[in-house]
Amino acid sequence: MKLHILGCHSATPRSTVFPSSQLLEINNELLLIDAGEGMQIQLRKYKHKFNKIQYIFISHLHGDHFFGLVGFLSSLRLIGRDKPIHIYAPVGLKAIIELQFKLTKTDINYPLFFHELSSPESELILETDQYTVKTIPLEHRIYTNGFLIQEKPALRKLNIDAVKQYPEIETWAYHNLKRGKDFTREDGSIISNEKLTLPPPPAKSYAYCSDTIYKPDIIPLIKDVDLLYHEATFLEKHKDLATKTKHSTAKQAAQIAKQAAVNFLVLGHFSSRYTSEYLFVKEASEVFGEVDIAREGKTFEF
Repeated sequence: MKLHILGCHSATPRSTVFPSSQLLEINNELLLIDAGEGMQIQLRKYKHKFNKIQYIFISHLHGDHFFGLVGFLSSLRLIGRDKPIHIYAPVGLKAIIELQFKLTKTDINYPLFFHELSSPESELILETDQYTVKTIPLEHRIYTNGFLIQEKPALRKLNIDAVKQYPEIETWAYHNLKRGKDFTREDGSIISNEKLTLPPPPAKSYAYCSDTIYKPDIIPLIKDVDLLYHEATFLEKHKDLATKTKHSTAKQAAQIAKQAAVNFLVLGHFSSRYTSEYLFVKEASEVFGEVDIAREGKTFEF
């Protein structure tokens, strides 16, 4: 997995930063998570291919998380896309997009599917051969979800040196070996799979926690993830504003990361009142050591 940051700031516009949007790369496939204004400009700037995106996940219907979506969908029409797009978002986004298309007489020439979300509980919303996506119910001023993306375990790797010790193991058997099966010899004896294969790399996981108050009950859902993105709109000295607007502080994000025993924490959605994002790292690192900030153009590999 690789996480590419397209935008990481809160709603107030600034000349050098963009609102929330990011790409999660899984084996050459791109998942778009939130689509703040200017998102497609950022895709162009950092040379991400539009047509690699098949699935889009929108956390909630505040503009700094989806105002870039209609422009992107329109551009796909102009570049001749014919593959489907699937959008997972709260109830209401479909009506917003369809009204925009209707009033601007925009015809979409590719299949567009909306999967509207309304459940207050975590649910499995997408399963492919390679990964699953579940919602992380958050608490903000309107209905909001985060998203948990988990790789499925990969196939085991052949230990070719070990396999070559047994001439009767032909290439037709390799697929079964990779899937963890033992090999049965002609005399009925068994060669255990562990002797012939190597373990696959550990499956990776990513949790995206968009706008939310400090919400410890998400901890079981994100336990032990490799990378956690958690909003940190405010510093602790403005905790009263975080409570009032239903956002989190950097310290609170770090407390979530620590209690969930995640491997690494990325902070984002910074308020424009602060002159340096590294103030957030300083505050969070006093609670949880493995922390960094999101920044446009930054990539996290894990």
